[in-house]
Amino acid sequence: MQENHGYRAEAEAVRYLTLEDVRDMALGTAFLGSGGGGAPVSALLQLEAALASGRQIKLIDLAAVPDDALIAPCGWMGAPTVSEEKLPNGREAIRGLEKLEEIKGQRVFAVFPVEIGGSNGLSPLLIAAERGIPVVDCDGMGRAFPESQMVVFNVYGCSANPVIVTDEKGNVIVLEAVTNAEEERITRVLSIAMGGSCHVIDYSGSGYQMKQHAVRGTISLAIAVGRAVRLARSAGRDPFAALISCLRSSSYYSHGGVLFDGKIVDLDRNTEGGFAVGRAVLEGFGSTERMVVEFQNENLVARRNGTTVATVPDILTFFDRETAEPITTERLRYGQRLKLVGLSVPPLLRTAQALAVFGPQAFGIAEQYQPIEEINGWL
Repeated sequence: MQENHGYRAEAEAVRYLTLEDVRDMALGTAFLGSGGGGAPVSALLQLEAALASGRQIKLIDLAAVPDDALIAPCGWMGAPTVSEEKLPNGREAIRGLEKLEEIKGQRVFAVFPVEIGGSNGLSPLLIAAERGIPVVDCDGMGRAFPESQMVVFNVYGCSANPVIVTDEKGNVIVLEAVTNAEEERITRVLSIAMGGSCHVIDYSGSGYQMKQHAVRGTISLAIAVGRAVRLARSAGRDPFAALISCLRSSSYYSHGGVLFDGKIVDLDRNTEGGFAVGRAVLEGFGSTERMVVEFQNENLVARRNGTTVATVPDILTFFDRETAEPITTERLRYGQRLKLVGLSVPPLLRTAQALAVFGPQAFGIAEQYQPIEEINGWL
């Protein structure tokens, strides 16, 4: 069983999330998503409505999950640019859970985000509030990645099957793929056929399996990040300094900093093959320095004046330089004044097996991976 390398600043076995927690978490997931996972605005509005109606969101520690319980990682697949206009009807995930229970002959005990990034980090909270089941304080990526096989479960030998794909029209598709890479290929085609986005439940398993492989404590970390930024704003302090200080208290997201401060002078973004693909070019204020960031749903590589300063799997997120609000890739606009913040990822995302699945070469990036803290002298 892997060592518990999670965020442990708040080691509560069970807690009920407040509206303030959820709002803080929305900022934190947008940051941890490295520009991907979808902007959390719509999911946050739905969660606010659920809490206002009296529903509860119960967050539990992974250690509190019974070994034989059925746990379902959940998330949305598709281009984030599509999700800006194509809103869910709210029943996609519930239908997926019902189909999984039918197949397994067992009730789902709890859910968690397949990726902690953006809207996908929040979406399981909606399922939990609707079904009255807990959310587990963990995820399957420790950030967001654009492809479904880019999860720690795949890296360490777990199967995605059975895969449950649903959409807003009521379609439910069950897939048994021969490999996890084939699952990505087929479900990507399904997402395009379903209008550019769909809900997916995959890599479901027992509590024992999740304890072996899931990235622990990431929901607590997202809440802590959002809280740190909010409190700094209200006190008139530097929210970026508060953000970095908060991260230093985590067990493994402890190296971070501002990589660039400037405005977007060129933006190329297209929806291709079910992804938002492109690059953003920033120019420094009062200088000739330039930062180029390439993305595929998520920000993948950053080069300052032609020199690489960070690559996937380390996290790269744009923030509004005045408000410290994270800006996801689908919300980048020409002329925006931004700061680019980089962050180290957990050790289990940096192993040779992990880098083979979601390191730079997996995206066609020529550079070999180097930890962001080594490149930028943050040790």
